[in-house]
Amino acid sequence: MAQTGTKAPRERYRTQVRAEIKERAWEQIATAGASALSLNAIAKHMGMSGPALYRYFAGRDELITELIRDAYRSLADTFRAASEAGPDAAALARALRAWALDDPQRYFLIYGTPVPGYHAPDDITAIASEIMATLLDACAALPSDGPATPFDAHLEEHRQWAEGHPASPAALHRALRFWTRLHGVLSLELAGHFTGMGFDPALLFQAELDDLPAR
Repeated sequence: MAQTGTKAPRERYRTQVRAEIKERAWEQIATAGASALSLNAIAKHMGMSGPALYRYFAGRDELITELIRDAYRSLADTFRAASEAGPDAAALARALRAWALDDPQRYFLIYGTPVPGYHAPDDITAIASEIMATLLDACAALPSDGPATPFDAHLEEHRQWAEGHPASPAALHRALRFWTRLHGVLSLELAGHFTGMGFDPALLFQAELDDLPAR
C-alpha cells in the first residue's frame, strides 16, 4: 500500500508535465509549424534542462506521434458522437468542419503537409481507419442514384484502403468524393485562401455537401 501511495503522486506529476509539454508543442506548431518543433526550446520555455524533458518524451518523433494520436482520436470520437443517431454523412460533414475550425493547427497536423522525416506508427493508421470506417458506414447508407462508373470498377479491385469494409464500390467512390472534396474546401478555408473573395465559405462547404449524394 505504501508503494502505491508514493507512486500515484509521481504518476500524476508525470501526466501533468507531459500535458504541459504538449501544450507548449502546440504553441510552437502554431508559430512555426510542426517541422520546426524543438524539444530543447520547449524545455527552455518550461525552465527545464533538455535532458530533463527527454525523461518525458524520448525525442521529437515521440512527441509528434502523441500529438497526432490525440488529434486523430479527437476526430474519431467526434465522428462517433455525430453517428450516435445512425449513419449520417451530412452530420459527419458538419462535425468535421466544426472540429477543424475549432483548432486549425490540429487539423493541419494530420491533414496538412507531412513532417519531413517523420513516419507514424501502426496504431495511428488504425485510428485513421476507424474514422474512414465511420464515413463508409454513412456513405453505404445513402441510396445510389446513378450508373456505375469506370472508377467504381477500379475501386472493386483496390479496396485495401477500406480495410475490408463491405461497402459497395459506389459507396467507396462516394466516400472518397466526400473526403477529398470537403477536405479541399476546408484546407483552403483554414489556410485563408478565401479571404477577400467575398463569399461565405460555410455556404460553399454546404453546396459541396449537397452535391455529394448525386452521381
